[in-house]
Amino acid sequence: MSFNRILRGWSNYFWHAVCKHTMSNLDHFVWWRVVRWWKRLHRLRWKDVHRRLADHTGRWHKPSADGIELFYLAEVPITRYRYRGNTIPNPWTLADHA
Repeated sequence: MSFNRILRGWSNYFWHAVCKHTMSNLDHFVWWRVVRWWKRLHRLRWKDVHRRLADHTGRWHKPSADGIELFYLAEVPITRYRYRGNTIPNPWTLADHA
């Protein structure tokens, strides 16, 4: 199973939750894990990784292999179920709640 499929499935399941900060943290964690794995697999130094993943201005690119780029969780738009806010029963708004 592809790693990107797992990340996409996870993001599709949780995109309605309040988890933008968590997605960003997980995205950072996944990026570093992939870079460390590449360093160990190909016996690269940090200078070699920087040369492969950064352009001449110093901006980082997505890690890719054979044309497949790493899926970024931080780019997933997070939305909430706002239309249910008034229809969820709330016992504290009733007059005889006590």
